[in-house]
Amino acid sequence: MKTENTVWHPQQITKQQRAQQKGQRPCLLWYTGLSGSGKSTIANAVDDLLFERGYHSYLLDGDNVRHGLNGDLSFTDQDRVENIRRISEVGKLFVDAGLIVSTAFISPFASDRALAAEKIGEAEFIEVFIDTPIEVCEQRDPKGLYKKARAGEIKHFTGIDSDYDVPANPAIHVKTAEADIKQCAEQVLSFLAERGFISSTKAV
Repeated sequence: MKTENTVWHPQQITKQQRAQQKGQRPCLLWYTGLSGSGKSTIANAVDDLLFERGYHSYLLDGDNVRHGLNGDLSFTDQDRVENIRRISEVGKLFVDAGLIVSTAFISPFASDRALAAEKIGEAEFIEVFIDTPIEVCEQRDPKGLYKKARAGEIKHFTGIDSDYDVPANPAIHVKTAEADIKQCAEQVLSFLAERGFISSTKAV
């Protein structure tokens, strides 16, 4: 909790200077979708392409963050809100460092995604909806979570006994049932190039 003795200490090097040094515009790619939709897979593919092309990026994966920073949180609605609040703060730091940062979280509540967008800033927050039908997600079930949720072994599971607010107007709408991983990743890269976050002509 902040106190009256906590004062923000300004940095001498600005976000703009860090971004200019890296030859890119910083932003946060916020991947949202059901479990098994392909968020982490596509986010990793995008991260690989950015790295190959000489850009400076980092991926904050939901499961990985819950092993450390958010290891004390459960999957209740209240803890999901706190999970997103924390990652928004971390994401903002990465953006301030001039990076193109990706977050792969279910982030089921539209209100929380809106708060994240407000924290990062609308100009640098890019909502990426990984739109995959729940039937397809269940067929994939890479971690066996749907099976456990259907059996009642997991509570508060998004899409089963916890709601998911479908993004109303995502910046990027990716339909994984209609395209392969490479096509989905290239869709994200094309958006970044079109909006000037990366160069459309930068060589590998």
